[in-house]
Amino acid sequence: MSGKPEVQTSSVDTMKLLLGAAVGVSGIVAFYYFTDQPAVVRWLGLIAAFVVGALIAVQSTQGHALWDFARTSWVEVRKVVWPNRQETTQTTIAVLVMVILLAIFLWLIDMLLAWGAGYVTNPGG
Repeated sequence: MSGKPEVQTSSVDTMKLLLGAAVGVSGIVAFYYFTDQPAVVRWLGLIAAFVVGALIAVQSTQGHALWDFARTSWVEVRKVVWPNRQETTQTTIAVLVMVILLAIFLWLIDMLLAWGAGYVTNPGG
């Protein structure tokens, strides 16, 4: 058994998740149903449906846990020390040089194996 307690889902939470998903799906259906409307209106309606669906779903226990996970993940991403431009450029150049060297090495191996196979299958010519 794991040390984590199991979370009981209530029927209210299930209904919140289903309602949120239904609102999102209805936004997709409306996007394709109203093809005669301008694209901006359709996209805004789709985005609004997704936002409303997400707001409904986040009211459930699972949705709230997902939101907490996203917030703490964002905090961790902000703690990461990202490489500066010089380090990124140097690493990219090193990777490109290694890829080129490996490609040349594999090409030489291929040529050697092709020569060997040709020698074995056609020794006189």
